[in-house]
This record gives sequence, structure tokens and C-alpha cells, in this order.
Amino acid sequence: MTVRVTRTDAFDVSPSELWAFIGDPANRARAISVVRSFSVDPSDPRRCTWEVELPIPFVDRTATVETHDRVREPPSLVEFVGRSAAMDVTGRHEIDATDAGSRLESEFVVDGSLPGVERYFTRKLDDELENLRRAAERSFAGPDAEGST
Repeated sequence: MTVRVTRTDAFDVSPSELWAFIGDPANRARAISVVRSFSVDPSDPRRCTWEVELPIPFVDRTATVETHDRVREPPSLVEFVGRSAAMDVTGRHEIDATDAGSRLESEFVVDGSLPGVERYFTRKLDDELENLRRAAERSFAGPDAEGST
């Protein structure tokens, strides 16, 4: 079973400012609640390794998810894929200019390989996109806004 969630969020920043956040694999990894740690490949900043801890039965260790941006069209589109023994994930973020700033169309697709992965993401995937929206908002607010949502 594959879980797919799409979401549209509006931001009062320019597309290039939104791109500076969403185009960075570290920002995307940092926003996902089940990513316990991550590292960006210094030789290829489009590659990022996530250590994911899923709160599901029978998975008592972290899963390593190797991600890479397979499409990058600054400042309007980034699409990444991630592969692991537990799941495959695809994320797509498309940015459009609006009269008030920017619109971000996001889609996440998770295809689980272990029992419970799809059930977990069926319940939580929209929450993860909300985490991403909040992280973006915090980044636009600057360092004085720490702790605000």
C-alpha cells in the first residue's frame, strides 16, 4: 500500500526566499519528526542521509534512508526520492508566485516495506507536512522568533 498526501500552503515571502528554505535538503530533513539525525553529502549537497525512527511495532532500530534530489529547477521545483529497507519516499515541492508572496504545493508519497509503515504514515503524513510549513515560517521570521509557531 502506498500513502500519498498533497498540501498547499501560502507564504508571505518571495518565491526565491521560499526556495532558499525548501531547496535545502537539510531544512527538509530537520522538519520531519521521525528523522532523528541526518547528514548532507559534502561532495554532493543534493544527497542527504536520514536516520529515521518509526514508532511502530517490530521496528526497534532506526532505518537509514538515502535521499537525493532528482529534479531541481530553482526557484520553482524540487523533487527528491529516498530509499531504505523500511520504505521508499518521494517528495515534490512546487513554488508559484502569488500576489501576496508564494504558494507551495507539496506532495509526499511513502511506500512501506515493513508492516505498520503505511499505517503510521496514513495517520501522520499530513502532520509532517505541517511540521515543514512551521519550520519554513520560523526560518522566515528570523532568529528572534525562536520558539514561536
